[in-house]
Amino acid sequence: MFDKNKVKLGIAPIAWTNDDLPELGGENTFEQCVSEMALSGFTGSEVGNKYPKDPAVLKKALDLRGIQICNAWFSTLFTSEPEEVTYKNFIEHRDFLHAMGAKMIGCSEQGNSIQGTTKSVFAEKPVYTDEEWEKVTKGMNRLAELAAEKGMKVSFHHHMGTGIQTPEEIDKFMEMTNDDVYLLFDSGHLVYSEGNVEAAYDVLRKHVDRVAHVHLKDIRKDIVDQVKVEGLSFLEGVKMGAFTIPGDGLIDFEPIFEILSKANYEGWMVVEAEQDPAIANPFEYAVMARKYIAEKTGL
Repeated sequence: MFDKNKVKLGIAPIAWTNDDLPELGGENTFEQCVSEMALSGFTGSEVGNKYPKDPAVLKKALDLRGIQICNAWFSTLFTSEPEEVTYKNFIEHRDFLHAMGAKMIGCSEQGNSIQGTTKSVFAEKPVYTDEEWEKVTKGMNRLAELAAEKGMKVSFHHHMGTGIQTPEEIDKFMEMTNDDVYLLFDSGHLVYSEGNVEAAYDVLRKHVDRVAHVHLKDIRKDIVDQVKVEGLSFLEGVKMGAFTIPGDGLIDFEPIFEILSKANYEGWMVVEAEQDPAIANPFEYAVMARKYIAEKTGL
C-alpha cells in the first residue's frame, strides 16, 4: 500500500506529557518518552516541552534510539499580534527544526483560539471576519516562502477551538492560500468537529494533493458527544479521554490509508492521541497503535 522509503511513522510526545496540561504526565521524563517511542517501533517524533532545546543534545539522544524529528507545532498569531511577531518567531522555530533535519513545520493560528481556555469548544469557537481571513492566509503564504528558504514546507493544522476547524473553513483556507501552503490532515479533529467520519474522508479526498503531514488520531464518540451537549472546553474533553489511538475509537482508518496511498502520499504519518497517561499508559497505547497501523498498511 505504501512505500516504506517514502512514508514513515512517527508518534507525538503529547501522550507521555501534555504540553497544554503539564499535570498530565508531569512525572514522565524525556528519556522515557523517546525510549518508549523507539521500543514501540516508531522512527519519528514531534517536539515536546521536555525535549532539550540544544539541537546537538537532542540529536544525540534521538540518534541513540533511531528517532528523528519530523515536525514541531508552531503557533501563528496573525489575528492578535502584528505579523512581524509571527515572522520573527517562525524564523527561530524554522532554524531549530532545520538543524534537527526536519522538513515540515506544522502551524496553527492561535491568536484567538479558545483551545487552551475554559470556553465551550463548540459553542464559543472563533469565527473569522474577512479581515482575519486575509491576515491568516496572507501570513501563511509568507511563512511558506520563509520555509522554502531552508528547503522546508509549512502545513496548516486545522484544530478544534480555532477559526479553521470545519470542512467549510478548511476549504476557504485552501482556496485563499498559495499551492505551497500545505494541509496537516488530522483525522481526529475533523471527526470531533463534525460528529461523523465521512466528513474527514471527504476533506482528505478533496485536498489530498496538498496534504503534506498527517496526524492519525481517533476519538471516543460518547465523550465527544458529552463535551458538545454539556458545553465543555477542549481541555476538559482531553482529560476525559475524547482522543485515543487509531483503532481504539470511532474511526475506520482503512479509507484514510487508501486515499493517501492512491494519491502516492509521501511524508510522515504521526500518531497523536493526547490522553491522561495515568489512565492510558503511553507505551502500551503506542504498541497498540503501531500494531494496528502495521496490520492495515504493511508499514
